[in-house]
Amino acid sequence: MSNLEGFNIEDMVQPPRGGGEMQEPKVEQLMGKLRRLKQGKRALEEEVEKLKSVSDLLQKELENLHTEAFKLEAIHKEKEEVCSKLQFQCEESEQDTARQLWLNKKSEELLEQYRYEIQELKLKHRKQRMKFENQLDQLIEQHKNLLYVFTPERLPDELEGAQNTKSQLLAAEKLKLAQLHNLDEALEEMKNQKQSEAVTAETQEE
Repeated sequence: MSNLEGFNIEDMVQPPRGGGEMQEPKVEQLMGKLRRLKQGKRALEEEVEKLKSVSDLLQKELENLHTEAFKLEAIHKEKEEVCSKLQFQCEESEQDTARQLWLNKKSEELLEQYRYEIQELKLKHRKQRMKFENQLDQLIEQHKNLLYVFTPERLPDELEGAQNTKSQLLAAEKLKLAQLHNLDEALEEMKNQKQSEAVTAETQEE
């Protein structure tokens, strides 16, 4: 474009004036001006091509930026969804853990209550057994003393009946003790199972 500076197109169409008279333009001058015009045209065309190339490049870069922005938005949305799911799972896991801890605590309290009741039953049964043995000993002693009241023929039958009664009561006592022992073992097994489930739940959470 620098080739066009200082050049006026009117110089081509209007011949120069000298001394108030019209002068015919010289062919050399016209050819020089024509060359300068062609050079200016080529410079303009080159400048337009450069500007068009830069514009195309910028347009392509803008399209690439739009594509990249769209991809980043999709990735961001996907990560937000994953984060939301993980947060929800974390909250559920915390709730499950709290619920499991509460259940374990209740189970331990219940087991402790059962153990205490079993101990009370054992103590009560021991007292009843001691009382029964004392009463049985007194009864046997009374049967022995009845020797003077009952005939010798009936006394063996009475003693045998007392012994049978004692055997039955002792058998009933053993049965109750066995039942209490089984109940104690069942409670202990339940406690161990609860502890195992708690350990398993903690391992899964980790």
